[in-house]
Amino acid sequence: MTTVVEKPLAPGIRNEPGGPFKAVLALALFESRRLLTRIPVLLAFAVYLGWTVWRAGRAWGDYPALQDADRATQNAPMLVGLAVLLSVNQAALRSRRHDTERHFAVLLLPHWCRTVAHALSVVAAALVTAVCVAGQFGWEALRPGAIGQGSVGELLVGPLTVLLSGLAGLLMAGLVRSVIAAPLLVVFGLFLFAFFSGTSDDASRWLLPAVVEATSNTLPSDLMGRPAGWHALYLAGLALTLGLVAVLVAGGRKPAVLAGTAGALAMTLVGGVAQSGGDSPQLVKARERATVHPEQVQSCVRRDGSTYCAFPEWGPRVGDWAAVVDRVRSLAGGGAHEQDVVVRQRVEARYGLSGDGALTPLERPHEVTVGTQWGGNRVPEFSAAVAGVLIAGDEKAATSICDARIIPLMWLAVGWESEPLDALRRVRLDDSITGSALVLQPTDGLSMTAAQTEVLRALLALPRGEAGARVKDRWRELTAPKVTAARAAALLDLPAPDGEDKCL
Repeated sequence: MTTVVEKPLAPGIRNEPGGPFKAVLALALFESRRLLTRIPVLLAFAVYLGWTVWRAGRAWGDYPALQDADRATQNAPMLVGLAVLLSVNQAALRSRRHDTERHFAVLLLPHWCRTVAHALSVVAAALVTAVCVAGQFGWEALRPGAIGQGSVGELLVGPLTVLLSGLAGLLMAGLVRSVIAAPLLVVFGLFLFAFFSGTSDDASRWLLPAVVEATSNTLPSDLMGRPAGWHALYLAGLALTLGLVAVLVAGGRKPAVLAGTAGALAMTLVGGVAQSGGDSPQLVKARERATVHPEQVQSCVRRDGSTYCAFPEWGPRVGDWAAVVDRVRSLAGGGAHEQDVVVRQRVEARYGLSGDGALTPLERPHEVTVGTQWGGNRVPEFSAAVAGVLIAGDEKAATSICDARIIPLMWLAVGWESEPLDALRRVRLDDSITGSALVLQPTDGLSMTAAQTEVLRALLALPRGEAGARVKDRWRELTAPKVTAARAAALLDLPAPDGEDKCL
């Protein structure tokens, strides 16, 4: 009689095709479902989606610039990342908390394979985040007024932040087998984010997952100067490094894992060094040219006698600018009613996105500045600039107005609006419609006295046709230098103002 003795299986090896891989995949699917249904993760995604839906259309109105909209997808995923970090850490320590670790010793799937399954569950959370990011950006990109172009590198930051956070929690579970370690890691991470976000050193700022700019300035996409692609490579390499180190700590010291760790470290170093290189000389020169000599990089079109010059991405905005110019001119009297203007788009790009620079008023006759943002308050601000040029002749002279010419100027600026008082409120610095105030423009502001505000409000209270007729009939006297608010009120057959008529 012959006895057959089977050779015992080595730990972690199955005698069926694809055994370990299928087991890891099955456990990864289980952990993914469990992770995505954890209360902290569900709450984080709910807040993310709620914030995105509430914010949709509020940041840029109907006129989003996609080179800004892509960066707006980076902040909310940080909340998801924190929830994933805590949940993955707790999942990896589940067996220790419930004192079941010794039972896993009799299974054929070793500890490092279970760590791989947890890492794959983080990938699932990152993919869900990527879907949310794509939806958020797609909503803005499909708006009829959207201009510019987004960056794939910027859009990858959100999902990579979630991936990085989850794998950091997984590594922490392997290094410190305590549930309190992950919350401490979250607090430390928030401290680092607050510290490096406030620094002006680009090399330090770009070590963070999401790099927030200190300005709301909108630049042409080719002048952004953000190393988004290298930053995405840095984040991907760092996340992969943390995940592979977690596998090594768990005992998975296989040649493939060691080689992968070395490659991930190389990715991190290459991305980290490349993203800290600063602005290239070509970019600095291009920014200088766009700021000082925008006509060299702009294209111009003529509409109804006026000329509109814009950066290439802003061509679709010309129709909106022309509509405002036509409405302002329709309220003007004398020669201003038919005066052609040159609308020049301008931007202060020499400082990149690290600071806001003021635009100086133009001194060329009948040339008006328009910025790179549109919608909301930008519309009455541009309207005020057009009105100032029609009355004073150029922007420099308009910003020096310190008499009652501001009354017909502001009538032109807001009189055509459906809600002129609301437009007046939005164009004034303090959001007021009484007293003295500074009126905002794309360049330097205008000054209104309390008396001028009274006369303007009385004029806006009249029926639009009647008010327009009075302004046009007395246009020459109303736009004469040194006219007072009391004289303007008399010319318009309005009550004399009580407020002070002295410039700020």
